[in-house]
Amino acid sequence: MCSFSLVATHLNISLFLIAGKRLIIIRHLYNTMAETQKKFKAILFDLDGTLLDTLQDLAESTNRALGQMGYPAHPVEAYKYIVGDGVETLIARALPEYARQPDKKSQCLYLARLEYSRCWSVNTKPYPGIVEMLKKLQEQRIPMAIFSNKPNEFTKDMVAQILENYDFEVVFGSRDGYPIKPDPTVALQIAEKLDVPAREFIYLGDTNTDMQTANAAGMYAVGALWGFRDADELIRAGAKALVKRPVELLDFFDKYD
Repeated sequence: MCSFSLVATHLNISLFLIAGKRLIIIRHLYNTMAETQKKFKAILFDLDGTLLDTLQDLAESTNRALGQMGYPAHPVEAYKYIVGDGVETLIARALPEYARQPDKKSQCLYLARLEYSRCWSVNTKPYPGIVEMLKKLQEQRIPMAIFSNKPNEFTKDMVAQILENYDFEVVFGSRDGYPIKPDPTVALQIAEKLDVPAREFIYLGDTNTDMQTANAAGMYAVGALWGFRDADELIRAGAKALVKRPVELLDFFDKYD
């Protein structure tokens, strides 16, 4: 099977060649010329699959929990489509269909969290180019924040230990009493805390859930092509632009200085 994708965000065209069939999807990734010249003043990041490559540690900890319960493991790559919508959904997707009773899900969730607490930092690291991008944004004094569907304690520990050299105004994971993505509530709270209108935020994420969150909050949805999902999913979910490398994100700010 031949698979090729070319994303031309500035030309409003995505060209896909899949299994020898040519499909051109015309998308208004930049809806108007005025929109491309908008002065963005802040950025909200997703964490897993966007800033940090967490896939292997997530997969291995969940697979160990499944193994302890006598259930089959999944390939690491399969977790790109298992993660992303909160830990409870992760567990429900990872368990076999015949084992998704509430008590089984609770047991697996407990075991997976325990395993993850022991190994989350073994393989997790920033994607290539992320450190350089964050450094540049910080030098430009662009306010930065993080919103993840990962449990709050893991989110904060991960940022504090792996991204400790960068100043994030707000770091939120999933918390009791607050809806997870794609609900825009927390994204809008972050905008309020930073005192920047939502429309002046870039939202960078790597899944359909992120693009839906960005659009629901009125932020500018940018899809990260180095993450867990592909260009087609991001475009269909409402991405207004796609970036292949972290450094490309700087264009949204550099050209306005």
